[in-house]
Amino acid sequence: MLARAIDQLVRHEGPRVLAGLIRWSGDFDLAEEAFQAACTQALEQWPRRGLPERPGGWLTTVARRRLADLLRRRRPSLPLEGPLAEALAADESEPQESEPEVEDDRLRLLFTVCHPALGQEAQVALALRTLCGLTTQEIARAHLEVEATTAQRLVRAKRKIAEARIPFEVPAADRLAERLAGVLSTIYLVFNEGFSATAGEAWIRADLCAEAIRLGRLVVELLPREPEAEGLLALMLLHDARRPARTAADGTLVPLEEQDRTLWSRELIAEGTALLDGAVSRGAPGSYQLQAAIAALHARASRPEDTDWPQIAALYGALLRHSPSPIVELNAAAAVAMAHGPEAGLAWMDRLERSGELAEYHLLPAARADLLRRLGRVAEARAAYRRALELVRHPAERRFLERRLGEVG
Repeated sequence: MLARAIDQLVRHEGPRVLAGLIRWSGDFDLAEEAFQAACTQALEQWPRRGLPERPGGWLTTVARRRLADLLRRRRPSLPLEGPLAEALAADESEPQESEPEVEDDRLRLLFTVCHPALGQEAQVALALRTLCGLTTQEIARAHLEVEATTAQRLVRAKRKIAEARIPFEVPAADRLAERLAGVLSTIYLVFNEGFSATAGEAWIRADLCAEAIRLGRLVVELLPREPEAEGLLALMLLHDARRPARTAADGTLVPLEEQDRTLWSRELIAEGTALLDGAVSRGAPGSYQLQAAIAALHARASRPEDTDWPQIAALYGALLRHSPSPIVELNAAAAVAMAHGPEAGLAWMDRLERSGELAEYHLLPAARADLLRRLGRVAEARAAYRRALELVRHPAERRFLERRLGEVG
């Protein structure tokens, strides 16, 4: 139990600690090595001494000292200077439990990894590694690719940042726009990892959802009246409003139509809806605004049968035209099934399955299984649920699919 608690603490505190180490050193690899050394020391000491009152401060102090040692070995003739030297001078003989500096290193890190010199896939992978604390294996699973490919992408991205001397900073106002798409995409991926985790015990990581929303608020402050930034923040708030109802007491996921809607946060729904109204009024529609509009329609329905599925299907059609992708197409097919009958949605999903674009994506056979179940085609539904179980990774989703398979039987 203690080992699991330590692992959870490291996952929670890690991104903040790592962001500070990267700022102090300007080197992703050195920062990660120092952080791993601190984690190893925590695993050795915390079981004997007990958990510190502020684990993040403890990890920061130990990692900072290890970072200083690594830098001295790399350049023994040069003295340490700048923020790292000042922080070390303030340390005492034992690791401090004070909070790290209030300066927002994670926002700086977000804009650093979203520099236009990096490709979007590299931006996303590096952000998931540093801002979310995901392992290379977890990132590979999220992108449906082999681990070696992800590892090489991370290596190249970090090398590019070093070679191009990309500064660790939030850029000036006149250069914010060129990074906006990457920044928004990365924030949303951080949120999605929290909303439906790719690995770990918990299916929902509230810490990542909160961090993404916090970063979204900061971007809206940096770029006021930017409709897509407002749309993304609205989308995350509207999704997060449903979080308390998305899992049962045992951690099993609860599908949308079965959720207790009295648990939804009306405060977050009101804030998200107001943000969306403001974004839409600017007359520059985008994918995040369209997704937020879909989420708002779900949020406004006090009962599942009150959901405006024809309007949702129309919005998904607009989203598919604006930002075509196989996953958007799958969501659009599901909405069509709810609006116009399971047969229409199933025909679309069958075409998607034949295309092979989502061959390793468990939600395609899971969605097909649900429609086949509704149509009473039991044998086909069972086969589709079995295929989804072959592909699913997270135990919470696996338990849900196993329950559905049992119900079909």
